[in-house]
Amino acid sequence: MREVFKDFICVQTGSDSTFEIEMIQSLWSGYGSIVRYGLEGSIHKTIIVKHIKLPEVEKHPRGWNTNISHERKIKSYQVESYWYEHYAEKLKTTRIPKCFGVKKIGDEVCILLEDLDQAGYPIRRNQISDLELKHCIEWLAKFHATHLHIAPVGLWKVGTYWHLETRSEELEVLEDLDLKKASKKIDQILNESPFQTLVHGDAKLANFCFSKAGNVAAVDFQYVGGGVGVKDLAYFVGSCFYEEDCENNEEYILELYFKALKSAVGNSGIDFEALEKNWRELYPVAWTDFHRFLKGWSPGHWKINSYSERITRETLKKIN
Repeated sequence: MREVFKDFICVQTGSDSTFEIEMIQSLWSGYGSIVRYGLEGSIHKTIIVKHIKLPEVEKHPRGWNTNISHERKIKSYQVESYWYEHYAEKLKTTRIPKCFGVKKIGDEVCILLEDLDQAGYPIRRNQISDLELKHCIEWLAKFHATHLHIAPVGLWKVGTYWHLETRSEELEVLEDLDLKKASKKIDQILNESPFQTLVHGDAKLANFCFSKAGNVAAVDFQYVGGGVGVKDLAYFVGSCFYEEDCENNEEYILELYFKALKSAVGNSGIDFEALEKNWRELYPVAWTDFHRFLKGWSPGHWKINSYSERITRETLKKIN
């Protein structure tokens, strides 16, 4: 890391010096890294640095090495930087890492984030308990309620990393012709909902950090932008369960979500009955939208299952 970035860490955290502890992970396709640094002389023991640095040779794990892919990733880091600089501090109802600052030099960016492990959220899950499921769904509901009718200024106009406009290559190779033909209509239906909010955009289980008590904090805001809340919900559910559990728990999950959403919306003047009716109708549409991306991007993916296929066929029948 450049010395200027290390100096920035010291200034922003009030530390005398900083030292690398461990690399947590590389960023997708070699676009940088997430590293834990130790701090000396600061009230904070550690800090997480998301260091974006463009690769000399892009190496995408599934072969999508194109200008479209590159531009999408570049914008995603611009969006995340903007999110932390202009939106994150205003978020009071849901836990995210505190941002200590963003430093940009040329095509490099460093985002300085609170270490959630030190803050009491050290647990990552591959499987989720019922209590943790409830807390994640409550997190999403509060996030969506907070941002209802907020314009996504500086963010993705339409959030989620699988948004149709940014995935023309995956659509081109999609072999499900009925789904391919309906893709624009699906996108239009979701975008024309009168109840738009901000969506996290990549709300998979891996992007939630848990406390020992099951409380949650969320990370990774590269694809935050406009949309309907059930896009996040459908994607989150698909990251937690296999097909049988997705089907068996569908109504339970929707009840949890809308109960939490109603509580979070409160007396804001929103017509909640109309909101719930609209978003319930859009839940299978949102599921189908992600299924469209997945079948083009990775036709052999484990998430392509009989439940997703059934939801998709029923949705296509309705919209046609």
